[in-house]
Amino acid sequence: MFKKLLGIAGLTAALALNPASATSVTAAEPIRFAVTDVEGLEMLQREYGPFAEVLREASGMEVQLFPVTSRTAAAEAIRAKKVDFVLTGPAEYVVMRKLTQAYPVVGFSRPDYFSAIVVMADSGINAPADLKGETVAFSDVGSTSGHLGPMQLLADYGLDPRSEVKPLHVHRNVGHEALKRGDIAGLGVNYRSWTDKVRAKDPDLEPGAFKVIARGPDLPNDVLVAGPHVDKAIVAKVRDVFDAKSDDLVAAILEGEENQKYKGMKFLSGVQDKDYQYIRDAYATIGYPQYSDFVGN
Repeated sequence: MFKKLLGIAGLTAALALNPASATSVTAAEPIRFAVTDVEGLEMLQREYGPFAEVLREASGMEVQLFPVTSRTAAAEAIRAKKVDFVLTGPAEYVVMRKLTQAYPVVGFSRPDYFSAIVVMADSGINAPADLKGETVAFSDVGSTSGHLGPMQLLADYGLDPRSEVKPLHVHRNVGHEALKRGDIAGLGVNYRSWTDKVRAKDPDLEPGAFKVIARGPDLPNDVLVAGPHVDKAIVAKVRDVFDAKSDDLVAAILEGEENQKYKGMKFLSGVQDKDYQYIRDAYATIGYPQYSDFVGN
């Protein structure tokens, strides 16, 4: 997910819910909303325009979609007080927190969001320890579920993923084909994405040709964070809207073609910074114990 700010653009309109709602919160400057894995205003409007509209109507505040070119750009925008709220992934959040002191507002749950280690069912590999000395493919460097999660999963089973396996970073589709050919011994994946988008569409082999030898815990959720400069009353109002209008906001998010990962989701208003410790552990496992840089940027 991202360097240079494109600038503020977007979707703005104000609607007071009733005269009594004209408080200092609704009279504030527009709240500026960014998403770290969506590049360009056009795509941001297409994927999150309906969501921004529901948030605007429910809160009585103007909502301005703010496109960013990268997660680095999003962090810079928070520090410069040019953006107020950012929706980001777990790996990005941990670094963003370190760099900006942004904090969680609402978690965006992703059902079956966990990492797994996959091998061929007839490979004779039955446990992570059997992968010692073998090549294991992971997805993009820095990916929460395709890199950090699987590497931490191997570490959870006592295998050092940096010295005891030979890591290879490829797209999950490429890794899947390499696994079938025997070019690699194992594949670290986002389990739901792999099963739904790769294994289910495999024209050559049935699902039973593969097996999972390790399944990680459900990963921390994507999270809406607020910059430390944002008035606490505005943050509280936004959080209240997620509680009161949950169904409407979920439906609006799912209008986005790229947002189907959230199908079956629930908003978690009790999300806390400590919920992301597993990701911090994963950063240490891959050799970034300070988690102060976006790896793979």
